[in-house]
Amino acid sequence: MKHTVRKEIINIAWAALLFCAVTAVFPKPATAQDLAAFEKRMTEFTLDNGLKFLVLERHEAPVVSFHTYADVGAVDEVRGITGLAHLFEHMAFKGTKTIGTRNYQAETEAMAKIDEAFLALKAERRKGDRADKARLQQLQNRFKEAQQDAQQHLVHDEYEEVFSREGSAGFNAYTSQDATQYIVSLPSNKVELWMMMESDRFANVVLREFYKEKDVVMEERRLGVESRPVGRLLEEFMGIAYKAHPYGDEIVGHMSDLQTITRAEAEDFFRKYYAPSNLTIAIVGDVNPDHVRKLAQKYFGPVPIGPKPDPVETVEPPQLGQRRVVVEDPAQPFVLIGYHKPSIHHPDDAVFDAITDIVGMGRTSRLYKSLVKEKQIAVYASGFQGMPGYKYPSLFLFYFVPARGRTNQECEEAIDSEIERLKNELVTPEELDKAKTRARAGLVRQLASNSGLAAQLTFYQVVTGDWRDLFRQLDKIDRVTTEDIQRVAKEYFITRNRTVGIIETTVAANQ
Repeated sequence: MKHTVRKEIINIAWAALLFCAVTAVFPKPATAQDLAAFEKRMTEFTLDNGLKFLVLERHEAPVVSFHTYADVGAVDEVRGITGLAHLFEHMAFKGTKTIGTRNYQAETEAMAKIDEAFLALKAERRKGDRADKARLQQLQNRFKEAQQDAQQHLVHDEYEEVFSREGSAGFNAYTSQDATQYIVSLPSNKVELWMMMESDRFANVVLREFYKEKDVVMEERRLGVESRPVGRLLEEFMGIAYKAHPYGDEIVGHMSDLQTITRAEAEDFFRKYYAPSNLTIAIVGDVNPDHVRKLAQKYFGPVPIGPKPDPVETVEPPQLGQRRVVVEDPAQPFVLIGYHKPSIHHPDDAVFDAITDIVGMGRTSRLYKSLVKEKQIAVYASGFQGMPGYKYPSLFLFYFVPARGRTNQECEEAIDSEIERLKNELVTPEELDKAKTRARAGLVRQLASNSGLAAQLTFYQVVTGDWRDLFRQLDKIDRVTTEDIQRVAKEYFITRNRTVGIIETTVAANQ
């Protein structure tokens, strides 16, 4: 992705912005018969170990999309192991006891030596200034040699290559604050292959090359957060927006945690959060549900049962006043403004969807038209709900980049004016109707894609408890009134509920 101003804005919270455009602002179906039609083609079943399956028949083409949704994200981590959920995205396809290895027994012994070397190195590092530098180097060399020795037992990328040879598409994994998800599409005659491979990955996971992938994640943090002004700002901003709830932590994790996490800690995390009771799988495409059920029982049925983990119990207390953070940097000025709002379960969630469309989405939104086109004080301005997630109370986020020669303050005042306009004037019926029309069009686009539909089915099933809420949520959007928008703006878009993050441009030291 090219490193331009606008691209960087989009990268601030790509997952959240994508969810806003694709998930939250979902359309209402043309008639209630759409849900009925889906129900006729949908088969639901749950295995004895708690694994939930959603199987939707679509026989238009001989392909099937598989979407495994693990109800665990960065929000489920605790101090000391931040970044683990994201690390499992990297570890997702390293293989099993039979895939990705030439000699599993020998590899197990080699990995034990790596763990032993890392623990010794970690213990010496913990001494800080009192650490013996010569011993540190000795332990570092020992750790490196143990990792190199283990390489002889590996078959790199074997898991992915098996799918690739069989015609896979969209093979990927991704992590958010709320979830970890694994996706792939295959020809419809490869359902049993997927069942065998995916079940093996959860029943017999092997965290090989764990410390190597930690290094990759740490470099990702350096490049994506520490080396980018907007990345640094976002981390500072979320850190003051949340003082109690783990939504305030960066998905990639804190560097000191990444440096010290052990493979044993990762295995404990996997056993707790990747048990069948915490997984939901959507299979959409050219399939026979009865055949899928038999295969699921054969391959996933033996995966050991585990209790459903408890949700996060920490509640973010109400703010007592506005919070602000300033990051001084030679970079382009930039501003984030966030207001705390309820989760997707709240009755006002659909109202925030409508506000998102009217105020913040695209070139026809109020913010873009006002700040960019008319006043020309910003090069980009937008806003959306659901930062950084949907399961728990989150933020409605406004952001903008001032134009050359204009200031953060000018843009902030202009956004404040638009917010006051929401409070004092009803949006027009035409604006609200357009938002609902765009929402309906969005559903049509999503339903055309097996993979996109599988993602939405798992999202609504896990987060709201019923995949049918995909349609019910759209009904709620359609019932939003102009008075609802004004009421919500007055209740939530208030100063004491607000957090502001600013990049204040400074002169570079070498200029």
